[in-house]
Parts: sequence; C-alpha cells; structure tokens
Amino acid sequence: MKVVVTGTRGIPGILGGVETHCEELFPHIAADGYEVIVVRRPHFKSSGDNATSYKGVKIKDLKTFSSKHLEAFAHTLFAVIYAKSVGADIVHIHAVGPSLITPLVKLLGMKAVVTHHGPDYDRQKWGRMSKGILRLGERLGARYADRMIVISSHIEKMMFKKYPRMKSTSLIYNGVSMLPTVKTDVLERFSLESNRYVIAVGRFVKEKGFDYLIDAFVQSKSLGYKLVIAGDADHADSYSESLKILAKENGVVLTGFLKREQLSQLYSHAALFVLPSFHEGLPISLLEAMSCGCDVLVSDIPANLEVGLGEFCYFKCGDRFDLVKKLDAHLAIENKEIKYDMRKYNWDYIASQTKDVYASLLNKKI
Repeated sequence: MKVVVTGTRGIPGILGGVETHCEELFPHIAADGYEVIVVRRPHFKSSGDNATSYKGVKIKDLKTFSSKHLEAFAHTLFAVIYAKSVGADIVHIHAVGPSLITPLVKLLGMKAVVTHHGPDYDRQKWGRMSKGILRLGERLGARYADRMIVISSHIEKMMFKKYPRMKSTSLIYNGVSMLPTVKTDVLERFSLESNRYVIAVGRFVKEKGFDYLIDAFVQSKSLGYKLVIAGDADHADSYSESLKILAKENGVVLTGFLKREQLSQLYSHAALFVLPSFHEGLPISLLEAMSCGCDVLVSDIPANLEVGLGEFCYFKCGDRFDLVKKLDAHLAIENKEIKYDMRKYNWDYIASQTKDVYASLLNKKI
C-alpha cells in the first residue's frame, strides 16, 4: 500500500505541531510494510539537508510559493498530482487549509484521508477572506474525504455539530515520545539555571499569546526567574517583529527554533511550562512538557481542558490578572516532582489506529 502525505511543511526537524505529528507517526507506519512518502516544502528544511528518506519514510521535495496565503494550497495541489503520478493508493492530507484539494484526490481515483488538527480559521493571523477559504477547506474535507481523523474529542463534537451528515470520523489523539534528560548544554548556551526559568514554546503568531505572557511575567513575583520563549516566525510580520522588541525590552530569552533533543533539555529543567494560547488542536508542546515531568500552566481553551489537568494548572484564557496570579502560585512551589499518565498518547497505539483506517478503505490488511 502506497500512502502520500501532504499538508505538512515536511520532516524531519521542522518546527510545528503538524510536522512533529508526521515525523513521529509515519516511521511507525512505514515499519509495518507501508510505502509512505512525505511531500516536503524544501525552503523549510535545514541547510544542507538533502535526505530522501527518514526512518523508512521516503521524502519528496516539491517547490512551491513561499507565501503565507498561497503556500499550503499550491503545495498540496502539486503533491496530489505527484501522488497520482507515482500510483498512490491513499493521499493523507493534514490540516483544513490543504483539505481544499480533497475533491481532486477523489477525482483522480485515490482514497482521501484528512486529519483535522484544529479549526485554523480561528487563528488571529488570518483575515476575513483567508478564514473563509479555510472554512471551505474544512467543509470540502468533511464532504469528500473517505475518512476524517480528528485529534481530539472537542474537534469531533464540533465537526458533527457543523456537518451532521458527514461520514464517521476516527478519534486518534496526538502523541509524544520525548523523555526527560539530565543534559544541560543548551541551558549553558543561553545562561540558564536549572529550575530558575519559565519556558514557552511555539511559533510567533498572535494566537499563541506570547505578548501577554511577557506582560504577565513582568507583573508577577518572579524575581530570580527568567522567561524563555523557544520558537520564531515562519514568515516575519509586524506581530513577530513587535514581539521580539517587547521580549528584548523585558529581558526575555529568545532561543529561536530548536531541535527536539534541545527542547527536551529546556522542558526537563524548567520550573514551569506555560501555554497561553487562544487556539490549539491538541498541543504537542504541552504533551512534550508533561512527558518530561515539567510543571505546566495553560489557558482554559477546550483543547487544553481535554488533557484533563487539575484546576491549578489552568488560567482563564486572555485574563492577564489570572495568569499573573497562577504564575506566582506555581513559582512559589519549588522542587516539584510530577508524573503524568501519558498512555493514550503512545505513538505505537496511534500508528495502529491509523493503519486500521487505511486498511478499512482498501479492504485489506498489511
């Protein structure tokens, strides 16, 4: 069985929730006899990375427009045409924007699987027209995909409410494989002391809420702690540039994009992980922090609530006063040892569920 994967920027080592999801998932599927090809946007890969495979997964670089508005759509279009040319059985599309191309997959005689990672049209970076196109992508995915995978129950409930006649969905959670580490070379590079900093991770876009996290941290009783934000912007804009200025003015440590093994050090030695997002699907950064035993504090949006943390670990989304109060409360407790139940986020189990979806579409077992 041949599966072509698109909608992602690519693998390996490319920052993003969808990208981490694909980097973890598809090697497990390839190891079980599937031919998996991930179509990558080459301008996101690391300099000098000309790899054509990763842990049994084939990588195909296809150039596209380097544009915030056209990039995902155009690249998915090219990927579907490529999938037909190599005789793919299934095209697996990730995210609602690229799902605009789902009808073409069907028209070309291939099976279409769409993974819904969250309502991207709720992201603050998009204007009215872009949000309309993203909603259309979701609608076409719901109507034409042979199977839609959703990564959280709140997305599943939302989809059935909006599209009561859609085909059945498969609830398959995001996973995590990151483990805690005692290494500290990354801390040394950024002059950080173990258990004396707060970490946030993500792209520099409005919905991540990093600007009001900085404001809240400055107002908190965090004397002796540093705030670290790991990430950057895919496409620099006025928000990302203003965020960097705000961070510099307030002594925030900006690390830029980091590889997973580097992030594991920051999670493992942090006093607290904070996710102040206004919008998420099921945040892999939160799962990674939990997997490393890090104390966490997150906004009370549906995606974060679904993880099932205690009330102490949530603050009211967008409420700077509540965030300050909860920051102070968490930082007042030192030397915390925390273990979370991560069993349902196991990649072996997630891969098994995904393979069942594929097999059901072609009425065969691998």
